Amino acid sequence: MQSMNKRKLIGMGLILTAGSILLVLSCNWNTKSPESKKAKRPNILFVIADDQSFPYASAYGARGVKTPAFDGIAQSGILFNNAFVAAPQCSPSRAAILTGKNIWQLEEAGTHGSYFPKKFTVFTDLLENAGYWIGFTGKPWAPGNWKGAGWKRNPVGPEYNDKKLAPPYKGISNIDYYGNFVDFYDQRKEDEPFFFWFGSHEPHRIYEEGSGKRAGKNIADALVPGFLPNDSVVRSDIEDYALEIEWFDSQLGRMIEFLRQKGELENTMIVVTSDNGMPFPSAKANLLEYGTHVPLAISWPSAIQKGQVRNDLVSLVDLAPTFLNIAGVDNIPAMTGKSMVNMLLNKNDSKDPSPKRDFVLTGRERHTHARPDNLGYPSRAIRTDQYLLILNLKPERWPAGNPPIIEEKALSEEPEAGDGESKGIGMGYNDIDDPSPTKSFMIRHQKDWQAMFDEGFSKRPAEQLFDIRLDPGCTNNLAANPKYDAIRNELSGRLKQLLTQQGDPRMLGYGDIFESYPRFGAMRDWPGFKERGQYNKAYAPKKD
Repeated sequence: MQSMNKRKLIGMGLILTAGSILLVLSCNWNTKSPESKKAKRPNILFVIADDQSFPYASAYGARGVKTPAFDGIAQSGILFNNAFVAAPQCSPSRAAILTGKNIWQLEEAGTHGSYFPKKFTVFTDLLENAGYWIGFTGKPWAPGNWKGAGWKRNPVGPEYNDKKLAPPYKGISNIDYYGNFVDFYDQRKEDEPFFFWFGSHEPHRIYEEGSGKRAGKNIADALVPGFLPNDSVVRSDIEDYALEIEWFDSQLGRMIEFLRQKGELENTMIVVTSDNGMPFPSAKANLLEYGTHVPLAISWPSAIQKGQVRNDLVSLVDLAPTFLNIAGVDNIPAMTGKSMVNMLLNKNDSKDPSPKRDFVLTGRERHTHARPDNLGYPSRAIRTDQYLLILNLKPERWPAGNPPIIEEKALSEEPEAGDGESKGIGMGYNDIDDPSPTKSFMIRHQKDWQAMFDEGFSKRPAEQLFDIRLDPGCTNNLAANPKYDAIRNELSGRLKQLLTQQGDPRMLGYGDIFESYPRFGAMRDWPGFKERGQYNKAYAPKKD
């Protein structure tokens, strides 16, 4: 076992060292290869992590994580400080990216793990119709049922997942993302522009517990947000999370180097982001800051001025019209997202009447099977450059799912040998991913961290208001403070007006239609269900 772990460490060390070398290589992106071929339309490499919150990339100065490939893209293009997903969950967020619409405009696709109605146009189909060679590796639109909705393939496009590898740690996918990208590239016609979706499965849970420390990370360096306990269990969990971000980044680095060697880098727009925030309490599946605020870097060496840092508010629903614009696609269907082309190219276009964003909208419906009758936790939010206002439309429900049905004694007991913190407790709070050492720690030690526990697990008021400049962790709700009444009322009224204009069923009196949409994939069918310990004997309810 020790020799196996040693081999893993050596392999991971080589990967991370290669990633560091790639940073040096990728910084020289303006050097043209003699074989460089000028395509009339740019290639697009869209790179999306699974559950990576802002600011967990070294370009943002985050401690405990090194992302040389992401940093190289930021240095050669634009680093965005204020990018947001439409939803803090995988499938509705990805559906919003594909359609350029908000989740309340997408029927079943606006909730998690349901259908993706064929009636909605996706930008990948439009690119393909315009002559782009398209494909994906890793995670596309998921989870959900696209076949039952009438699609002949995943809405993202053709799949390239045949190549596999031996991952360095448990929890990391065995998909060879880089090898599949090369396969995709080699099958296109010469000079044919391409769109490729690299959907990493990392850093989604499951993590190999303690893998960060075994890889040489110092858990004291972990960036612990203000809503989580600053405890060694949590710090170790965050470094395991950071290790998976670094694996994702190393795969991206290999793709960048491949494009450089092929002479394609100059004319390839590379967009790197995430589908939602980190899988920790008060983050993923929440409209709080760490659930919707994600990293974003965009490069296009032949067109975008390098070294920019932008504080503009950006929603990922803006990507679909942006991609279609740069590809020269005509007759783009109506989208809620706004093209970022003028921003990216530093153009002042008098024909483009749309001003810069002064807000972004986010929302969520059902996430997992976390409440009786499969009910969700509907919420909507508006985020300005300073404030985040959240409307919790069913405040009587538990935001993270119903608590576990277990004896009080079980909560105070330490796990038995071999039943580590990551096993989870009972079947409670299921909108927080398991297995999670942080989640289990906070449940077990609730009384020691009561305020943080309440923020992540307890019922919430109908309105929440946070001053993000002073409170990025969203730990101080200002909604009940009379001093902020004018701000709260203005933002609440503005949000409801915008939602009504966009046809949100929650504003138009038939919002419970979201509760009727099917959710595919029961917990027992999920990958890693046994490891999640949902039926852990130590904490299951005792029979009479």
